[in-house]
Amino acid sequence: MEQKVSIVVPVYNVEKYLKRCVNSLIGQSYSNLEILLVDDGSKDSSLSICKEYELKDSRIRVFHKENEVLA
Repeated sequence: MEQKVSIVVPVYNVEKYLKRCVNSLIGQSYSNLEILLVDDGSKDSSLSICKEYELKDSRIRVFHKENEVLA
């Protein structure tokens, strides 16, 4: 049995690069993977882009949390 691989992608205000990143991941030949997109309170459209991909591909899961600024 092939082992499932989890790929965690931290997301914060990366709308310019996010589609290229996710397209690269879903285009891999290894099919038994899950892609976890973790949005850290982006102010741009990153979260909505993540949600679009989640609807299109069952291997993608989106998590959203408020930004935690470390002092």
